[in-house]
Amino acid sequence: MSQNNLQLEHWCYLACVMEATARKPGNVHPEASFPDLSYADFLKSAAVIAPLLAQSTEQTTGELVLTCIRATRRTVPSNSNLGMVLLLAPLTRIPVTFQIAERIHNILHNLTVEDARAVYEAIRLAHPGGMGTTETEDIAQEPTQTLRDVMCLAAERDSIAREYATDFQIVLNTGVPAITEYWHQTHCWETAIIRLQLRLMSDFPDTLIARKLGCHEAEAAAGRARSLLQTETGTAQLEEFDSWLREQGNQRNPGTTADLVAATLFVAMRDGFIPAPASGTIIDKIPPQFHQYLTSKFQHE
Repeated sequence: MSQNNLQLEHWCYLACVMEATARKPGNVHPEASFPDLSYADFLKSAAVIAPLLAQSTEQTTGELVLTCIRATRRTVPSNSNLGMVLLLAPLTRIPVTFQIAERIHNILHNLTVEDARAVYEAIRLAHPGGMGTTETEDIAQEPTQTLRDVMCLAAERDSIAREYATDFQIVLNTGVPAITEYWHQTHCWETAIIRLQLRLMSDFPDTLIARKLGCHEAEAAAGRARSLLQTETGTAQLEEFDSWLREQGNQRNPGTTADLVAATLFVAMRDGFIPAPASGTIIDKIPPQFHQYLTSKFQHE
């Protein structure tokens, strides 16, 4: 594997692991699981998809998404990373000699109907919650438009689709500046990532919550996140928010926001806005068997 590919794998793995390890309200993390998903499932998924994403130029975007989801489903029992893969796949196809913002438009506008067909298959395989049905280009049918075009149709109800439709405006215009600011303010990865989650939730109400419980619940979650972000909050306030999100069988899980957090971390590290975490930081919370993956593959870092 080339040095560039190894670095790409490192960024992908770190982005997914850092997102899962930070104790973000409402999400799976080392101290909180869902009945069908554990923290270990997210770490296994990260280890599976990172090397595949690092070889991204060998496949189309749609093929890459499908390859990653097939590999994930062989490893974990439930959908752990469809949203992350959908976001990371086009981002990793940009040569590292260019910034993401310089080339993402070209990647997205060259997507094809075949890309859409592969992504539809990946979505059916991952079987995410709250998908519902649509009158046009439903995932149960064969697509007739390009992947970007079908994402544009879903952009109002899904933030990941919105990223495809808007050249990753959420990640590039809100996410990356926010994580850069919070990192320089705190120099604490977990605090910076939690603040990033709150910022994204407050500015872009989580569309997974909206699909499961309605827009009013997503807006309510956004309002609570905004209030936490605008005031000096401590552990008690975050725990209260966390408990509220986990009511009703975790249906208020801000899963789409978690996917945007992972994509933001990837872009911010890849393009040099923030440094990759070093020993003595968030990565030391990773269980030994998964930390070994980091040290054995990326010890040159």
